[in-house]
Amino acid sequence: MGQQFKVDLSNAVDPLVLAIDVGSTATRGCLYDATGTPVGTRHKVPHYFTNRADGTVVIDGNQVVDEIAEVLTSLAVSGLAGRIKAVALDTFASSLVAVDADGRALTPAITYADSRCGSYVDVLRERVDEHETHQRTGTRLHASYLPARLVWLKSEQPAVFERAATFLSLGEFVLQRLLGTTAAGVSTAAWTGLLDRHTGDWDEPMLAASGIDRGQLSPVVEATAPLYPQTATIASRWPALEGVPWFPPVSDGYAANLGSGATDDRLMVATMATSGALRVLVEGAPSPVPDGLWAYRVSADQSLLGGAVNDVGRMISWLRSTLALPSASAVTRQLLAVPTEPAPTVLPFLTGERAIGWRSDARATFGGVAAQTTAMQLYRGGLEGVVISYARVFEQLSTVAGAVQEVRVNGSQTLDNPGLLQMMADVLGRPVTPVGIKRSTLRGTALVALQVVAPDVERAGVVFDEAYEPGEVLRPYYEDARARWDRLYDEVVVGGAAGA
Repeated sequence: MGQQFKVDLSNAVDPLVLAIDVGSTATRGCLYDATGTPVGTRHKVPHYFTNRADGTVVIDGNQVVDEIAEVLTSLAVSGLAGRIKAVALDTFASSLVAVDADGRALTPAITYADSRCGSYVDVLRERVDEHETHQRTGTRLHASYLPARLVWLKSEQPAVFERAATFLSLGEFVLQRLLGTTAAGVSTAAWTGLLDRHTGDWDEPMLAASGIDRGQLSPVVEATAPLYPQTATIASRWPALEGVPWFPPVSDGYAANLGSGATDDRLMVATMATSGALRVLVEGAPSPVPDGLWAYRVSADQSLLGGAVNDVGRMISWLRSTLALPSASAVTRQLLAVPTEPAPTVLPFLTGERAIGWRSDARATFGGVAAQTTAMQLYRGGLEGVVISYARVFEQLSTVAGAVQEVRVNGSQTLDNPGLLQMMADVLGRPVTPVGIKRSTLRGTALVALQVVAPDVERAGVVFDEAYEPGEVLRPYYEDARARWDRLYDEVVVGGAAGA
């Protein structure tokens, strides 16, 4: 996968864009030429979130700044002066760094998966009407968004909250440290839960409910609005970037759709990485937004509609490390075979649920496990639980997006995983086409900048692998699996003590 989609530096079409992606497992960078084709080799700096039993899921923002500096040193070499015309950045969405008046981080970057503020969602529900807020901002009240996080921070760490001059996303914090200036790209702002999706400006009712004012947030700008360094740091450390514009951080989900060539409502993109999502780009600001979905404003005339799944690669990795599975080839054969009996029913919520139920303290549950249940059956049940989570999002998306012709998939969990992808096609009842290029999110980030620095150059077409077609043989099996999944969800999550 992806081996042919690249070009040597000597054959690259100028101008070049240096794109950086800060993901859940690494910071990556790559040069792209004016056609949107990767140039040469990428540079990757692995990292890990800090996870604790109390729901903490964070990463040190200063560490990420250092990782990006390493990427710049590797890729922005002196020989490329005059050829690199832009630097573009995406990050995992919905992060928070409290920053003091001197620009120092008072907190690590609190990630989308951090659930410590879960109980404060109920506090917000006493302050605002959730339905009206959802329709106005496109986001539900949930632990993954900033309002609950800010209310939690003010209550649990009041000294930090009082010292905070600004509250930034991780991408904004990086730009402030490196450039001496920052801004919130509209898609990054949309993922906060604080943006009015109709006006593209900060939402005053949610600012008030969160206990902050707009002066503590960055200005919201379009993704194509360039930023220029306000200090000598960039020019002195990386002369090839002197005078080169940077672009405000975009959310990884938006970049993933762009990089996969899914730019209208005929095509959905399923990202399957540490976490996952199913998304479709639509015109304008769709209304009403289904209760289980989000609708993020990504530009003046487009929205990204979809839902996120907290635990995809995280769930699969946990299963692989916990179970005594057979060889990888044997696992694939068994996943592709017609099952002879139902697998256990698994709710795959290791770090809580986002779409469509929005239960931030829901946890993984296994049903139908007996003494004779094998490790392979447990593994299959876990994957079925993940794919059914996508199917629930797909059903609500289809009510708004209309007749979806194809689902494109990208992300680390799609690589060499035919059993998972065939399962996705069978459960969704749509062709599932793997994007045949590595790091389509990184490519999408570069494409945002290329709209500005190379608007008239034709972009290279996206490469795809062979599609997985839905089959009819397993339809009754998955209908039964879905019915069992729904019953367990209703019993444990809806009818249980899980809240928020």
